[in-house]
Amino acid sequence: MTGQVQTGRPSRLLRNISAKIASIPMVLTAVVIFLGGTVWTVVYSFTNSKLLPRAKFVGLDQYERLWDAPRWIVSIQNLAIYGAFTLVFSLVIGFLLAALMDQKIRFENTFRTIFLYPFALSFIVTGLVWQWILNPEFGVQSVVRALGWESFTFDPLYNSEIVIYGVLIAGLWQGTGLVMCLLLAGLRGIDEDIWKAARVDGIPMWRTYLFIVIPMMRPVFITTLVIIASGIVKVYDLVVAQTSGGPGISSEVPAKYVYDYMFQAQNLGQGFAASTMMLVTVAIIIVPWAYLEFGGRKRG
Repeated sequence: MTGQVQTGRPSRLLRNISAKIASIPMVLTAVVIFLGGTVWTVVYSFTNSKLLPRAKFVGLDQYERLWDAPRWIVSIQNLAIYGAFTLVFSLVIGFLLAALMDQKIRFENTFRTIFLYPFALSFIVTGLVWQWILNPEFGVQSVVRALGWESFTFDPLYNSEIVIYGVLIAGLWQGTGLVMCLLLAGLRGIDEDIWKAARVDGIPMWRTYLFIVIPMMRPVFITTLVIIASGIVKVYDLVVAQTSGGPGISSEVPAKYVYDYMFQAQNLGQGFAASTMMLVTVAIIIVPWAYLEFGGRKRG
């Protein structure tokens, strides 16, 4: 008995030893680079580092300056607007497209490729394309006026009041296809017997989706929300390509604020403080997701 126990313990420790050894570089990378870099950034956000990091601590001065800066406040407001509309519209449009695709329509593969193709483009390309489309001189406004509606005005990228919505249009165009594919995969995982039972019971299709299918797709929706939210927090390329933060500072976003202060204004302390606030935003997204995914399962 003792011999069996002694030989059993090493076998558990050495089980999948090749996989464990292969994962060592990834674990070290995560701990040393990502975790170490995160701690380093947070620590130096409390210093007055300029061109180079220096350990001269100034307490919360960088954060006070950050939240007193109109440019940072505008970037937070833009991120809130962009994020709220992106979450709602990408989920709604993506789910409607997925529901249509799930009806086994003709040329499904072709339509799926068309909807997903924008996601294969870089954000810079997307931003430049939509900068051209929304240009009032030769974009949508010009085309509509050429058709006879000479009073038609549509120039969101040149109007400081609505410029963030011009960025939103480009973001939705690029990201909705991915949301559609994720939700379509979830719909295809629903047992066909559920649909048959709903039809036999005379339940309308919209009620089947709303009260049966969508609750069953909860894990897919949570994963999709996390993917969308992570893309919202780090939005940068679209803004740079479309507006460069203008007109003025009306389309600033936090990621651009961080980049400009760290690499152009040469104010590392302020950039570190802004990036730390972005880290807090990501944590606000990740912690509830981890709780719902893992804490909820343990209770179940």
